[in-house]
Amino acid sequence: MDHDMNKTSKRQMTVRHRGRFGQVGIYLGKQLRMFIYQNDWKVLPMAALIAGLVGMVIRNRMFDSMEGTVMGCLALACVGIWNGCFNSIQVVCRERDIIKRQHRSGMHISSYVFSHMIYQLLLCSAQTGITMYITKLTGVKYGLGKPLFTPWFIVDFAISMLLITYASDMMSLWVSSIANNTTTAMTIMPFVLIFQLVFSGSMLTLPKSTEPLTHFTISNPGIKVLAAQADYNSLKVKTLWNTLEKMRDYEISGSITAGQILDLLENKDNETVAEIREKEINASFTLGQASDLVLGSRLLAEKREETVLKETTFKDLLTIIRQEEEFEETRNIKLEDTDYTLGMLIDAVLSDSENEAWLQTPCMIGFTVGDLMDAYEESGFLKENREMPLGGTVTIGALADEAAASKDIQALRDKEISITTTIGKVFDLAGEEALKERIETLAGKAGYNAVYEYSRSNILEHWATLIRFVLVFALLSTITLEFIDKDKR
Repeated sequence: MDHDMNKTSKRQMTVRHRGRFGQVGIYLGKQLRMFIYQNDWKVLPMAALIAGLVGMVIRNRMFDSMEGTVMGCLALACVGIWNGCFNSIQVVCRERDIIKRQHRSGMHISSYVFSHMIYQLLLCSAQTGITMYITKLTGVKYGLGKPLFTPWFIVDFAISMLLITYASDMMSLWVSSIANNTTTAMTIMPFVLIFQLVFSGSMLTLPKSTEPLTHFTISNPGIKVLAAQADYNSLKVKTLWNTLEKMRDYEISGSITAGQILDLLENKDNETVAEIREKEINASFTLGQASDLVLGSRLLAEKREETVLKETTFKDLLTIIRQEEEFEETRNIKLEDTDYTLGMLIDAVLSDSENEAWLQTPCMIGFTVGDLMDAYEESGFLKENREMPLGGTVTIGALADEAAASKDIQALRDKEISITTTIGKVFDLAGEEALKERIETLAGKAGYNAVYEYSRSNILEHWATLIRFVLVFALLSTITLEFIDKDKR
């Protein structure tokens, strides 16, 4: 009889004090049964619902622009944190008394925590798969991403989502280890989530004194790794252009000098100005319109009395031939059958005073700008051809260069010109599509962020940070539960 009792006692002791790895299997089996029979499976459809709601919001923004991608990464990181936190926030505190009794009976806390790590990893993997599938179904464009570690970008991205969810799960497991009941745990949870959101360091600008707190959040490396995988730095900023687009009808006014306009249009090194210079203007008009424009010009009216060609006498003409170097060969021409040159003949004519009367006879009639204008207006050619079309195109750059070369225009450099226009008209002048591309690209370059660098090393660094969170919180949970026997609560 005593022998049988000893065998039974030894068998009970063997079961109760099974080794650490054996206890891992026992507790893992228990957690899988609780998943089925205590409705722990409800976290999966909840993950699908959350993913669907978030996916509908970020589908047209993610991978499209810098600001849209950061917002999408924040939303997805929050999905992972939410799923992970509510997986394990109650799992320890709801069976605290049972754990305490089992620990006194020989349960290894390390086995208990490790079994939870395995179970929660399986649960987080299922939630991650559901999240990726549902968000893709709602229209998130994962196909725009470029993979670095696997042949499929969505798998690379899912690894990051899994690590965010799993790290949050382990953090929540630690909170559950501290809390003495489920009510306390659920009271603490909102503060944990708010801390993760506020101190993520992405959407909200933090004071310098609080920036170190970002190192204690899972959301910070989570958002960074998602944005890096989305190749944030290669995207454009679209918010600035969208804001300007809404202001198309806003009037802008001011004054500028003609010189400032010319200087601006002559700056060929500026890419935007270069594009404006190449813009062609339809220069089609009739001969009559061109004539009226020229003849009605204020500049020509002021110069009517200016001499275009002076009246020239025979003496003036012969004097020019006699003195100018360009006529030297002409002066050396010998007259036929004589030793006289043409220059000698001109000298003789000019030196003879008897020739003075006819030398003063005009050989060319002088006229002014006004004479030319009047003659042109009275010509039969203008009257007969006023409707003649003058076609062709001219660039803004050519017009600007022509104006810059004009002395009359340069004389007006300091004249102020009052301008009233709309932002939309400025867009049309500069070329809306080219201007939009330029603004979005420059804003994108200004928004470059090294922590979002698209590279293997950067992504692996963020993954390592998330894995450290997993291990630290698992260790904290183990240490906390090791003192459960001394807990008088």
